[in-house]
Amino acid sequence: MLSESLPSSEHDCYHCGLPIPADVDLPVEIDGTPHQMCCTGCQAVAQSIVSSGLVDYYKRRDTLPEQAREAMPDELKELGLFDHPDFQQGFVKPIGEHEREADLILEGITCAACIWLNEQHVAHQPGVTAVDINYATRRARVRWDERNIKLSDILGAIQAIGYRAYPYDSARSEQISQRERRSALWRLFVAGFGMMQVMMYAFPVYVADPGDMTADIELLMRWASLILTAPVVLYSAAPFFSHALRDVRLRRLGMDVPVALGVGAAFVASCWATFTGRGEVYFDSVTMFVFFLLCGRYVEMLARQKAVRGVEELGKALPAFAERLAAYPLPEGERVPVSQLVAGDIIRIKPGETVPADGVVIDGNSEANEALLTGESRPVPKAPGAEVTGGSLNIGSPLTVRVSRTGDNTRLAAIRHLMERASAEKPRVVQQADRVAAYFIVALLVLAVVTAAWWWWTDPDRALWVFVSVLVVSCPCALSLATPVALTVATDALARIGVLVTRGHAIEALARADHFVFDKTGTLTYGEMRVEQVRLLGRVDEAGVLALAAALEQGSEHAIAAALRLRAGGGALPAIAELAATTGQGVSGLLNGVAHRVGRPSFVAELAGSPVPEALREDERSGRTVIALGSAQGWLAGFTLSDGLREDCPAAFESLRGKGIALSIFSGDTPSTVEALGRRLGVAQALGGMTPEDKHRGLVALQKGDAVIAMVGDGVNDAPVLAQAQVSVAMGGGTDLARNQADIVLLSGHLSSLAEGVTLSRRALAIIRQNLWWSFAYNFTAVPLAMFGLVTPWMAGIGMSASSLFVVLNALRLQRRPPR
Repeated sequence: MLSESLPSSEHDCYHCGLPIPADVDLPVEIDGTPHQMCCTGCQAVAQSIVSSGLVDYYKRRDTLPEQAREAMPDELKELGLFDHPDFQQGFVKPIGEHEREADLILEGITCAACIWLNEQHVAHQPGVTAVDINYATRRARVRWDERNIKLSDILGAIQAIGYRAYPYDSARSEQISQRERRSALWRLFVAGFGMMQVMMYAFPVYVADPGDMTADIELLMRWASLILTAPVVLYSAAPFFSHALRDVRLRRLGMDVPVALGVGAAFVASCWATFTGRGEVYFDSVTMFVFFLLCGRYVEMLARQKAVRGVEELGKALPAFAERLAAYPLPEGERVPVSQLVAGDIIRIKPGETVPADGVVIDGNSEANEALLTGESRPVPKAPGAEVTGGSLNIGSPLTVRVSRTGDNTRLAAIRHLMERASAEKPRVVQQADRVAAYFIVALLVLAVVTAAWWWWTDPDRALWVFVSVLVVSCPCALSLATPVALTVATDALARIGVLVTRGHAIEALARADHFVFDKTGTLTYGEMRVEQVRLLGRVDEAGVLALAAALEQGSEHAIAAALRLRAGGGALPAIAELAATTGQGVSGLLNGVAHRVGRPSFVAELAGSPVPEALREDERSGRTVIALGSAQGWLAGFTLSDGLREDCPAAFESLRGKGIALSIFSGDTPSTVEALGRRLGVAQALGGMTPEDKHRGLVALQKGDAVIAMVGDGVNDAPVLAQAQVSVAMGGGTDLARNQADIVLLSGHLSSLAEGVTLSRRALAIIRQNLWWSFAYNFTAVPLAMFGLVTPWMAGIGMSASSLFVVLNALRLQRRPPR
């Protein structure tokens, strides 16, 4: 295959391999040696590669680049269009003040050397801070500083080395998958057709008695089999050879190396036997195990593509157009691209339409199906004031919505980015399996050579097919597929029940977790606190203390702060200076030069200069949440708040206990309130009044006792303990910081989904163990049998295919959701 992929003579272009016209002299010096190019385009590309210090590309490549005239589609000829902010809205994400990130799709990628070349070339552009290209999807993620380089410059740099790039979209990704499926199906068809025809010629030779078939007829059968086998080897099996050649050139041993050796050795030996008229032919075995291998890989590819469609489904969830009401409340609307929507736009969503962006309902009553986002199949009522999420489906009546977030700021985009992050990370167990598979291939090649030598010495007639059987029967593919396929299917299955995995190791850690630690507010409760009672302790009236408390809490995202602001209403607030939050305690500030505090009674007492009033102590002892307000001049007020417990919390705790999981509650709320909740839920260790440092120390103490901790939290205060736990879970409605820190996000907000997620992750871990045991058992059984000559080449092909197929189908069992 190498002769096809590189220039075959000095009269061919060194860059693209096309013939060089007689009157063309366009040399480029590469590694000190001048090489001729066929045109100025190839000369420019080659010179760009040399100037960038990337001449190793020519040593690494195993296929030729696309022709220069095809290197850029028409839509990219005007690269300056890509620098326009309106054009960048749909695919460029701001990372900081000046840093930007874009998802691009590359075309022209033909081998691993192309990936290496593009990554190195783009990374060396001034201003590019990161670049990562996925070979399987041809998807590139590029990050750059817009002060030093423009997106058009990056696209131009990619164009300069003969490739093309444009904004990523899931539709084009699906087109690539379709092309792969179509190509694999054609190769499978040719192999199947060739196998059937070859078997027609091989069968008479097998069943004929000595003397029944003349030598010339048997030779004719051999030549017919060779002619029919050639397309199977040269076309159907071509990927095995090209991938094996690429691996050898890159000095690594991939899984296609032993397969290519086996197929190639059997075919060459059979051709030699046909040409010389001596020895056995194995054309039937060659076609059979190529067919069975391709059949297994085709089914495996379908299963893998089905398993990884979760992120692509999210990418397709938003519609392309929306109906914007530019002159609202007038009913006339205009159809505009979703990418043109901005916060504040008024849109109309008809029944059966998908919500194009996050927003708030301002008119209409309906229901929305949010199953794709939260795993919750029941419709969610939507009335004026209710939030709607982009990607959900309006299933009732028309809704008029004011857009609040668009593009990458929407909840759907955040979910998609977190899922992509999880799929990009390679867990430790996968890395270990890959290393074992690499060593396994080396050991296999050694065993095959030793086996061939032994059989050549004892029975030369059987040496070749035993050698081929040893190479083909082994299945390092099953070993490497055992874990990643199961994790991919499990990630998709978890997302469908509203449990979003954002880190690669999360499923394994969740399955092993034996102690769950819960925060209270916003986790076990809804986090929608209400002020039940206002206790006046100073000379300021109720409206005044509420306005003062709301002014102090105006910048806080905490549920208690929201409750105080809600109770204060929408009136004018006093001007507070030098606002400062003390984590886990409260907020302080200056009003007319006088220091004020709102927060825990003990925190306010430090400023007021007197003990906590008995009335507030009594409220705390009753198990309610108490917040105090005071100043350097004394106590002003106390606020008693309550927060409703999630309906499914008791059942979820009971389910977790039934799985042998220990439970604890660590909360910053008052100890009496937390202890009362602990008694209600049957949790012995329910600790209140804890600062973030206290929670962190408590978590470390549990881990020293060999507990595998899963921390479930919601707010900013939980970020440190979320990072400390072996696996961290954030509520879907929590703060951005908590969600970004967490390994798992509970999109549905249902704790019952978390209990279901534990069950599913344990099933995933069990299936991973089954796949690994099967892989080891199969290989340690099949290889010795093949070495002893008990496995024929076609049987080896079936065994290898069946082994890979087993681990994929076993992993797909995770998609079957048991009844709740």
